[in-house]
Amino acid sequence: QHLPAHSGPVLLKPDTTAMNFLAADIVERFYTFLWPMLRISALMITAPIFSVNAFNLRLRILMALVLAWLVYPLHSWPVIDPSTAPGLVEVFNQIMIGSVMGLILQVVVAAMVVGGQSIAAAMGLSMANMMDPNMGNVPVISQLMIVMSTLIFVGFGGHAIMLGLISESFYSLPIGTSILNQNVYGRVLQWSSMVFLGAVLMALPVMVSLLFINIGLGVVTRAAPSLNIFAVGFPAMIIAGFLILIISMESIGARIEWLWVQGFTVVRDVMGVPHV
Repeated sequence: QHLPAHSGPVLLKPDTTAMNFLAADIVERFYTFLWPMLRISALMITAPIFSVNAFNLRLRILMALVLAWLVYPLHSWPVIDPSTAPGLVEVFNQIMIGSVMGLILQVVVAAMVVGGQSIAAAMGLSMANMMDPNMGNVPVISQLMIVMSTLIFVGFGGHAIMLGLISESFYSLPIGTSILNQNVYGRVLQWSSMVFLGAVLMALPVMVSLLFINIGLGVVTRAAPSLNIFAVGFPAMIIAGFLILIISMESIGARIEWLWVQGFTVVRDVMGVPHV
């Protein structure tokens, strides 16, 4: 037997059709996976608990990727190039939807800060401030309120409710739907007044009680001018304030839970998610 004259290695041409098809499929998957990822990432940046500095950027990205991966098979996603004008509009819409959900719930946290500042001012603890990396320079009573609201939020499963709402929002607000309308603006602005109303509802028992104690100290000081109001008034106000705060802690906790429930109700109304 004679071997052929040219018996060298045979060079095969790469199948460019299969490579092009694979690249096009990856790009298409990326264009569809981008939309749930954007909405969930915007929620992670703005929502309570997930937006604190202790929940660092790597954990947020990992959480957003996992949630987007779980939501992805449940829906059919449109293929929109984000570099085009309709794609940029859709990117803005998804970021707005996630951000509005988180900012609605942040109103409750802001109410905790304002309520704690009101109580601290009535007790004479305005100068006893702590540096909060998320809220700035806030009084210690505000820190207490924030910790209580976070524990209540996690205790009744607020984090799970929030993740369930973002999943249900893909049914009520599919890709291509915008929430930038007058009804949403009005509802969010109306809810933002809860920053002050919720603070008053929590701080009112302590503030009213301390007001009467202040009136009593004023009468005592007027009757005994030699009595130094600064030497007696400040310790009495702090001790009485803490006692009243401990007594009214149960009602304050119930009010915080009510505020969280109202916040989730507003999120459902804005997102168009039906109430259970």
